[in-house]
Amino acid sequence: MSAIDPDESVRPRPDADAETPAPAPTSRLGTLKNYVALTKPRIIELLLVTTVPAMLLAADGWPPLGVALGTLLGGGLAAAGANTFNSFLDRDIDALMHRTGKRPLVAGTVSPRNALVLAWVLSVLAVVVLWLTSNWLAAILGIAAIAMYVFGYTLLLKRRTPQNIVWGGAAGCMPVLIGWAAVTGGLDWAPLVLFLIVFFWTPPHYWPLSMRYRDDYAAASVPMLPVVQQDSRVVVRIMRYSWAMIAASLLLIPVAGMSWFYSVAAVLLGIGFLWQVYVLRSQVKLDQPQPMRLFHGSITYLSLLFLAVGLDPFVG
Repeated sequence: MSAIDPDESVRPRPDADAETPAPAPTSRLGTLKNYVALTKPRIIELLLVTTVPAMLLAADGWPPLGVALGTLLGGGLAAAGANTFNSFLDRDIDALMHRTGKRPLVAGTVSPRNALVLAWVLSVLAVVVLWLTSNWLAAILGIAAIAMYVFGYTLLLKRRTPQNIVWGGAAGCMPVLIGWAAVTGGLDWAPLVLFLIVFFWTPPHYWPLSMRYRDDYAAASVPMLPVVQQDSRVVVRIMRYSWAMIAASLLLIPVAGMSWFYSVAAVLLGIGFLWQVYVLRSQVKLDQPQPMRLFHGSITYLSLLFLAVGLDPFVG
């Protein structure tokens, strides 16, 4: 999942493989903002949106406060560490992309060495916090999430296959497992269904963004699906994953014993999401796609669906 500012712009460096320039002098507050930017905080926010409801559902109410806070802190640190590794490893292609050209490592406001140190510190702290505040299973799942994003997505898949976001995006599904394991000490079918919801949601969320910034990814030789296939075929895939996502959201009802509250929310939100997908398909047929509407709508969908998951133990 990626948080971007569509208005960001910068001229690509002539040589993307050249050494990153030395950090420019800046204020302490500016320096702090640059380091925070490496962690991609808006992505972290979205990941935590799925963690809290998973804990509420696992506890069938309020989880222990210490466990909840420790899991949120540990999960946030794990996401921050993984995102910082991603910023370090992708700094060459970020320099070639219009929307990422102002990121700290490209602009030279943070050195690659410092970014790498920060990534390791955040990742190690994440595992320690999860271990001390919850249990060993949550800590191991945290390690798995970091490894999947850094090695699975960033290093192995992103630059090699159009299926990069499908399988690499599985790292973004891990927070629901971490939250559930932190509360119960184990896993069950319910968190696996939550995992599937996020897994099937990721392509319909990210491919519209890739459609909007197709030229960026093409310039950086990143084979996102909209770069290598026509929009008409991309939309068909978005439709398939959307139907699978909605099926998974409905499967949660019998698996987790959800009440009428979640059931109604899942149906209505699913209808709304599909409507946006079919609108995009009609726009593609007219050669007038507006994919960012679905991108932003997908964030709203996931947030509201997991809000219903978290409220169900209380309302239902």
